[in-house]
Amino acid sequence: MTGRAGPYVRKVPSGRDGLWASSRPRLARLDIELTERCGNDCLHCSVNRPAGDAGARAREWTAGAWLDLLKQAADLGCLVVRFTGGEPLLRDDFEAVYRGARGLGLRVMLFTNATLVTPRLARLLRDVPPLEAVEVSAYGMAAESYEAVTRAPGSFAAFRRGLGLLREHGVPVALKGAYLPPTRRELDELEAWAAQVTGSPDPPPSALLFDLRSRRDGAKNALIAGLRISGDEFVRVARRRGEAVLDEWRGFCARSGGGGGDRLFHCLPEGRSAAVDAYGRLQHCLPLRHPGTVCDLGAGSLREAVTGFLPRVRELRATDPAYLERCGRCFLRGLCEQCPAKSWAEHGTLDTPVEYFCGIAHAQAVAAGLLAPGEKAWTVADGAERAKRRRRP
Repeated sequence: MTGRAGPYVRKVPSGRDGLWASSRPRLARLDIELTERCGNDCLHCSVNRPAGDAGARAREWTAGAWLDLLKQAADLGCLVVRFTGGEPLLRDDFEAVYRGARGLGLRVMLFTNATLVTPRLARLLRDVPPLEAVEVSAYGMAAESYEAVTRAPGSFAAFRRGLGLLREHGVPVALKGAYLPPTRRELDELEAWAAQVTGSPDPPPSALLFDLRSRRDGAKNALIAGLRISGDEFVRVARRRGEAVLDEWRGFCARSGGGGGDRLFHCLPEGRSAAVDAYGRLQHCLPLRHPGTVCDLGAGSLREAVTGFLPRVRELRATDPAYLERCGRCFLRGLCEQCPAKSWAEHGTLDTPVEYFCGIAHAQAVAAGLLAPGEKAWTVADGAERAKRRRRP
């Protein structure tokens, strides 16, 4: 495809050394947190710093540094880059970084609240399409509920204006919500409206489970924890559209293969994805900020980090007795949110069980007929067989 600003397709010779390993890219996707700063101050957000945080802004990588990193990613075979934040559109140089990514032939996933979308940016996304729908967070159907979440006066009008510009310019969008006290009564209305906006019959995803701050600075954690719903309510909301979700949950458990022993990392086991924060620090994923799992790209190349550092991180093993006894033997691994990043945010370790997510997974398993009420999954000897049978024990 050729946009008005030039060619935006990259041809990759399959035999070229350095681009493909075992017929697959060494790095399929790169997540980039362009900034932690945001004009909103959402109740549930585990990331954001104030838009005017001069210290954070001064430490952020420059556009030139990002463009160099994107070139390194493309050389490793990367095909998709996700720009997120904070609010990535706060960056004055966002357009330069975006054009650089598309000029390398990368598909761009853009996560935004749309409050900073301008006519110029909407034209750019029309003329140089990201090749992925722009994902827009919708935090309420009216100013009252929306701004009760964002805690930013005027943000609802800015959101609707920005979303309108994207639609006016024909930029595909995907909407997503958050199940929070100010928005819980609006879930049906949000889904109906989203279908009109996107043209998709599928309901937009809404965040139901919220992470504590992986920065572990203590800020907002009590607030975020107070927003969390119970396992029973999670199940009730998930079952709103019928019982098919129960079969999905059984399928997750059947495919996960039971407990994972002392292995910590079960996501993306082949390491085809990586993440970089606003200051050039690479992680397995953006929420994982344990010092032993972070690599400063200012001191080395992306290739070294992806081929050397990250494989060593993925080989880390659990030593916490509670993890080994419970998580290591639990057949609900396909349902449970437990992971090193969650453990780090909650406990400052990589392998301490997170009781909240354990409770959610057990509520799902009871609803799906995989456990009896009060039964603990790690004590069940035939858990994998129950999931495969997909019937009530």
